[in-house]
Amino acid sequence: MGSLNFNFNKKNLIICSIFIFFIMFFIVFNFSNIISFFDIIENKTFDLRQNIIAPYKKVSNNIIIITIDDKSYEGLTQKFGQWPVPRGVYARLVNELQKQNPKVITFDLMFVNPMRYMKENDVALINAFKTNKNLYTAINFDNQDRRARKPVELPEKLMTSVVSSSKNINFQNDKINFSNCRSILPGIINATSNIGHVNMTRSDDGIVRTFPVFVKYRDDFYPHLGLKTVNAYLNQQYQIYNIDKKSNLLLQDIKIPLDNEGFAILNWYESQNGKIGGFNTYSLFDIIEAMEQNTLNEFDFKDKIILIGTSASSLYDIKSAPTDKFLPGVGLIATFINNVLDNNFILKISIQTNFIISTILSAFIAFGLLYINSTLLSVAFAISLAIAYIIIATIVMHYLNIWIGIILPLLMMTITFIIIYIYKYLLKAKDLEYTYKLATTDAMTGLYNHRYFQEQMFLSVETAKRYEGVTSLILIDIDFFKKFNDTYGHQAGDAVLKQVAQVIKQNIRTTDIPCRYGGEEMSVILSNTNYEKALLTAQKICDAVSTKQFKLNNVVTVNVTISLGVASFPKDAKSVEDMIEAADKNLYLAKENGRNQVGNFAKQNNKNDNIDNNQ
Repeated sequence: MGSLNFNFNKKNLIICSIFIFFIMFFIVFNFSNIISFFDIIENKTFDLRQNIIAPYKKVSNNIIIITIDDKSYEGLTQKFGQWPVPRGVYARLVNELQKQNPKVITFDLMFVNPMRYMKENDVALINAFKTNKNLYTAINFDNQDRRARKPVELPEKLMTSVVSSSKNINFQNDKINFSNCRSILPGIINATSNIGHVNMTRSDDGIVRTFPVFVKYRDDFYPHLGLKTVNAYLNQQYQIYNIDKKSNLLLQDIKIPLDNEGFAILNWYESQNGKIGGFNTYSLFDIIEAMEQNTLNEFDFKDKIILIGTSASSLYDIKSAPTDKFLPGVGLIATFINNVLDNNFILKISIQTNFIISTILSAFIAFGLLYINSTLLSVAFAISLAIAYIIIATIVMHYLNIWIGIILPLLMMTITFIIIYIYKYLLKAKDLEYTYKLATTDAMTGLYNHRYFQEQMFLSVETAKRYEGVTSLILIDIDFFKKFNDTYGHQAGDAVLKQVAQVIKQNIRTTDIPCRYGGEEMSVILSNTNYEKALLTAQKICDAVSTKQFKLNNVVTVNVTISLGVASFPKDAKSVEDMIEAADKNLYLAKENGRNQVGNFAKQNNKNDNIDNNQ
């Protein structure tokens, strides 16, 4: 591929793909703690996307929140001299609101324990529930110690049945199963069945993203107050709720997708100043003031859903949601109801589907990087693909209400990017190594070539000069080499060259450098080696060659001998040229004296001196 000369065939691609796949599989399905960690990060990406698309979503004008805010808490406490205010105030509020014919009035309030010395107020509120069939209120479940609070028996009219065809939902999880109940006034329980739970469950990071449509108390299902409220608004009454095979809760034409724990994932709206969750919001204090001044008709409550709840910080009903850090419980109920009316709950895709998407994106990354040579372009390609995917994931959530994962795909894309870059680096390194080998190695013998010999000789001598060391050179010539070519042919000569080269490599150190000097001549550079040790190495090579049987072909074997010359720095020379010349003279001496030996001028001079003395 381009300057890197990639030979990326199908086999390499398959191996690379399998390698990536198994790494991803191992990460996704074997590290549960890692998965949990990435789930937390994935939730943050959900919050980010919700904040991006929230301004483009509209809340229903048919949902109105009357809130007990800080103003109402302080004003009503001063007005009535106590908190909580007499329940007769709520009874009167209901009667006044009913004059405008609202569709539903829902209290996200817990009317627990009778109020001393104010029985008439409790009775007034109970009567309001008896006479107003569109009036709803809350109950709460928990796991309080039975010794601190004895669990109460609830009437069957508050229960419901859930028939599930889904194999994915586990209604036995601890998040929706409770052992105790914080009950409300028995008179209200006896007066109406319009009572729903208001339990909420936070994610591990403390953010509320899901809605418990049902909880279980003593193995019986109880619907959420929000579900009962919206059913009343839609004129629907259910004794049995059905969940289909795809984990959708069916409300006639409306489908509410539930996750594996039976929760609905809410689609959030933009909060605005003075508006809880973006919904039309009025202070309870202002409503009561309007009631006393007979100006309540200035508010439009006709055919509306009226939710009454607290938002005062001192009343401890504040949650954190993706689009609002301080959202009261009544805002969560309003969000759920609006989701039902718009039929736009979030559907979170399964981890298997998420894994498939991640694999496809990783494949795009892999192919892109393999066929882009420029590092800058490949990085730009990977970043652009990641950004494009994030944008698409946000658009899909906005228009299709589908939550496709971001963290796992980005993680797999990143790992793929790293793996492919490592792969390309290894290929490049291998290619460079191969190119370097071609440039420095003699193709026939496998020894280093003459150019490399000259470079290493220069380096070896210069190093010896700098550190006052020694270095040696052995020159080798195959005896009667022309005879092999003339007698047996050039292929036989090539066979001799190759085999002699192998013998040389087998009889030197790994730090020594064997080279093809030219033709049938070879050489060995011995760094940090003096003349005497070089002579021993040369003799070792000479003996090894002379005792070996060389195969010229499958039939013919012959004996081969070599002549060798040795020179050392600084003993014999002060430069590379002088060393080569000295070694060559010793090689010539070996040939003159009968070949198959190591030439040695010092030894020859001693021999000549002895002859002269004898004469």
